[in-house]
Amino acid sequence: MKLFTAEQTRTIDKYTIENEPIASIDLMERASIHCTSWLVNNFKRSQCFNIFIGCGNNGGDGLAIARLLSAKDFKAKIFLINISKKYSPDFITNLQRLKKTGLVQIDEVSEKNQLPQINKDDVVIDAIFGSGLSRPIDGLALETINYLNNCNAHKVAIDIPSGLPGEGVVSKSTAFKAQYTLTFQSPFLSFFFPENFEFIGKWVVLNIGLHPNIIKSLQTDYFTTEITDVDLKERPEFGHKGTFGHALIIAGSKGMAGAAILSARACLKSGCGLVSVYTPSANNNIIQSSFPEAIVINDVSESFISSIPELTKYSSIAIGPGIGTSTVTQNAITELLSKCNVPVVFDADALNILANKPKLLFQLPENSILTPHPGEFDRLFGKSNNSYERFLKQQQMAIKCNIIIVLKGRYTSVAMSDGKCYFNTNGNNGMATGGSGDVLTGIIGSLLAQGYEPEMAAKLGVFLHGLAGDIARQNIEPESIIASDIINNISNAFTTIKLSKNETN
Repeated sequence: MKLFTAEQTRTIDKYTIENEPIASIDLMERASIHCTSWLVNNFKRSQCFNIFIGCGNNGGDGLAIARLLSAKDFKAKIFLINISKKYSPDFITNLQRLKKTGLVQIDEVSEKNQLPQINKDDVVIDAIFGSGLSRPIDGLALETINYLNNCNAHKVAIDIPSGLPGEGVVSKSTAFKAQYTLTFQSPFLSFFFPENFEFIGKWVVLNIGLHPNIIKSLQTDYFTTEITDVDLKERPEFGHKGTFGHALIIAGSKGMAGAAILSARACLKSGCGLVSVYTPSANNNIIQSSFPEAIVINDVSESFISSIPELTKYSSIAIGPGIGTSTVTQNAITELLSKCNVPVVFDADALNILANKPKLLFQLPENSILTPHPGEFDRLFGKSNNSYERFLKQQQMAIKCNIIIVLKGRYTSVAMSDGKCYFNTNGNNGMATGGSGDVLTGIIGSLLAQGYEPEMAAKLGVFLHGLAGDIARQNIEPESIIASDIINNISNAFTTIKLSKNETN
């Protein structure tokens, strides 16, 4: 799914109005019908809807929703926050339509003491400011939002929580704190950053039929990865283990054999024909007994990765899980870069070594894949003030270093070397467990070995990882999910993707 800036969203609305064609008031009605349908399906008729509106088109949405709710015998009240008398034309039309019904109480609020008492079971709907807001909230609007945020009621924002930018993060608590945000056609970029979660809650995308031509033609660098966006390679009927690639996993140090095992198991479970694990000799017996399907190659060192084996027979390389950051291992990374001319997956301690030797970032093979969590990213590229700033830096550094950066988190973002960025929307908080990143490294390494282009290997790898975690979550409480549960559900993730493709075809 394409993601658009707030300005681009207005362009899409304008194009739809001119080319569907449809009057702007009718497009607002369409959006309000979808919102009302969601509200009716998620709340009870006994609950009262307190709808707080501003003077613009977001307020017009609120007026239309109040009218549509009352027509379905739901109780709705309108509270018009008097922050301006410059009403938008569609606001005026919907205000007149609502008044004609005589079914909804409309109260004007000019000062804080006129704000109503909100009951615990009430529903508060925020339709004060939409995505067009370009200044910080202050005055009566801010007093209203602070008051509503302190109310113990159900809270829903229309389009975007008032005070939240379409891009970026909220620097202070100056936005409406929604439990649900009903947005139109596609989510805003700001929905993907953790600082904004307390304002957005769970976001729901309502398809209001904006014109497909402008959505298709309008250029953007931002996307979400959906199941329809990932393509699986056909496995030839007469294929053999050599057909499906030979991955090299360079992982582990003394006491960290588990990281190597998790990466290697995930790699083989993701379709790779052969997996070799290069690891310190102390790990040999542990890996051989725990994962007999792997080929184990011992480093001359008992405790650390101290050198790099011959690389010519491998179709992909992944390095980092559990290797530590000793001097000899740092030298081994330098040796790897001098020997290797294919994309490499760098994770965990390999990233920390690159952070200690930043000049190496510009020696990485083209389209190598880095998989940092935020702390590792900051060590690599410098601290950021917030997640949005870190995301922009991720995009810039992917271009500058000609690499792919997978920034792990709730909505893992994959920045390509051409600047395009993909947010992954599956996965769950049960996956926040030791070894989960090692599993992702193995999956991506496997896809590279099978001949997937690095861009698809990164996108598909992250998607498979999250989907396997979601399938695990169906039977396991999040507190109890471990990395092996993700590996054990990779097959089910493949099945889900294939079934989806069959249904589409």
